[in-house]
Amino acid sequence: MHEMSIAIEIVHQAERIAREHQASRVDEIEVEVGVMQQVVHEALHLAFEAAVEQTWLQGVKLRITEEPLAAICDDCQNTFTPQIDCFVCPRCGQANARITAGDQILLKSMVCQTPEETAES
Repeated sequence: MHEMSIAIEIVHQAERIAREHQASRVDEIEVEVGVMQQVVHEALHLAFEAAVEQTWLQGVKLRITEEPLAAICDDCQNTFTPQIDCFVCPRCGQANARITAGDQILLKSMVCQTPEETAES
């Protein structure tokens, strides 16, 4: 289950970013997951909840969005949406494509509170 290692890395990145911005509280983390990562969203949610348990991030909402797969053919420069297991260009029929989207995991945004905002609420 690689979702646990992904969740732990999300927590580490979120903690680092929150410290850099002197956040006193994090309310939400948005993560964009490329389809090539083959992450099971429910498993990532469960792993994330376990990873933040008994940390100052406990209770943070994790929002997962999915980045679709995209590729470009190096032979004819056609951009297309390949199947996960087939990278043949639909225009020229060559299997010489590069992935341009859908293969990474990105911590896209965080909703944080500063000490002043936390005191006001």
